[in-house]
Amino acid sequence: MSQHPEFNVLTATCPSRTSLARIANKRTAMVVIALSDGPMRFGDLRNTVDGISGKVLTETLRDLERDGLVTRHVYAEMPPRVEYELTTLGRTLHAPLQALGRWAEEHIEEVLAARETYDARR
Repeated sequence: MSQHPEFNVLTATCPSRTSLARIANKRTAMVVIALSDGPMRFGDLRNTVDGISGKVLTETLRDLERDGLVTRHVYAEMPPRVEYELTTLGRTLHAPLQALGRWAEEHIEEVLAARETYDARR
């Protein structure tokens, strides 16, 4: 009988912390949201996630692939075609990250007002 360890993200040595850090990264969230509609080529993904550099997108996709959230499909065509797609595990992140994105959009005016008030007091 195998024992599953108790994971606690609040514990400094817990490996779930690296997973939380990855999915809490803004670029990860944007890439997962962008890929939620289906596979995308690198250039299309870079155009969809406005403001992300090619280098940062490459690093983000590699990290997501390493964590099993994104899969990379290379097609034997000329010119070569590469597409990125959410895995089954990656698709489980779509709803929570989309909810966070929606929250950010819906509450940005309140956040900006709070920042302005805070900054005025400083």
